[in-house]
Amino acid sequence: MHERERHRIILSLVQERPVATIQDLMELTEASEATIRRDIAALHVQGRLRRVRGGAEALHPQQISPLAAKPFRISEGENTAKKRAIAREAVALCNDGDAIIINGGTTTFQMVHYLTARRMQVFTNSFAIAEHLIKHSKNQVMLPGGSVYRDQSIILSPFDNDVTRNFYARRMFMGAQGVGPLGVMEQDALIIQAEQKLINQADELVLMVDSTKFQRRSSLILCPLNRVSTLITDDGIPDSAQAMIEEAGIKLIVANVSAVEQPTESSSAA
Repeated sequence: MHERERHRIILSLVQERPVATIQDLMELTEASEATIRRDIAALHVQGRLRRVRGGAEALHPQQISPLAAKPFRISEGENTAKKRAIAREAVALCNDGDAIIINGGTTTFQMVHYLTARRMQVFTNSFAIAEHLIKHSKNQVMLPGGSVYRDQSIILSPFDNDVTRNFYARRMFMGAQGVGPLGVMEQDALIIQAEQKLINQADELVLMVDSTKFQRRSSLILCPLNRVSTLITDDGIPDSAQAMIEEAGIKLIVANVSAVEQPTESSSAA
């Protein structure tokens, strides 16, 4: 990873956590401890962060509490081909005129490339999804009220009386931090609160997770497996995970990653 990219990731992480540890930064950048220490020292000298024991902190921390989730810009580059294949299958479930909810996330974001020629009513708490659809499609887009979490590119509200309860959808499309026998997992309580409100506004819940998510775990359960109607994943799904999904009575769609081509925006204004 280039030095400039590492610096961007370091500066992003220190804005969302009280202290970005050297270990966290090593995992995100796949760089050595010595490299991260040099990066922190350089950014400290430039006056862009403050070096502290074991890591770094922001000079001007965010006023709102950070979310326990990776920044959108970092997650967007992970398993992109798998996410794109999953998104293509998700959009194939939709028809023009449908009202759908798309929860914020980097897997659900890939749906925008296949929604450009569609005309639907889309409710989303994702700044990135809304911006793309407004620019590149004729879908009707609605956003909830709340605080904007820039790093995750989502809008969240702790209140019950936002516009969410006034939107009804046939399907909600959602990613997740992990999936296991106990249910769908997420990392942050505020994210779970917002997602549970959205889930209640849709008849069907479509879960979009790449095959790596079956190995990940979190201490917070968003919903039990029996709330999920359809699960879309890629063809790397383990046999044990496939058996778990089928046993739960969930419709399983396995996307063929090798069959997916890079989407274009050439028809976006059609």
